[in-house]
Amino acid sequence: MSYTSILVHYGFATHERRPLVSDELQPKLWAYMGGIARTHGMKALAIGGMRDPAHLLLSLPATISIAKAVQLIKAGSSLWMNSQKRRKWFEWQEEYGAFTIGVAQKEVTIRYIRNQAQHHARKSFDDELKMILKRHGIAAWGK
Repeated sequence: MSYTSILVHYGFATHERRPLVSDELQPKLWAYMGGIARTHGMKALAIGGMRDPAHLLLSLPATISIAKAVQLIKAGSSLWMNSQKRRKWFEWQEEYGAFTIGVAQKEVTIRYIRNQAQHHARKSFDDELKMILKRHGIAAWGK
């Protein structure tokens, strides 16, 4: 028997950073993303965001790669958003962030994802991304 613990914090934004995920649609979209995760054997530990960025903490099975997991979530949720009869075409940016975390950081990451409005009131998405990249030893874009 194989045992794995693969916790990945994902972050990605809407195409062109347009604020297309309304406050009304957010809970429905986050729940839909959770359903996509379950369908593919992943566990969605936290999903949240705002009108533009989305954050997820997923526990991945050993059979799904980090890239495949985000592709499934983004593709499925884009289709769902476009089925909601909105006026503008919806899509996510191609880029994304994916950061592994240890079990000790699980609860902190869940709180971070659930409190996105408070985080972004103090710090922009770009500033937060730079902070996360620095924490993981990744050079920020343009450097």
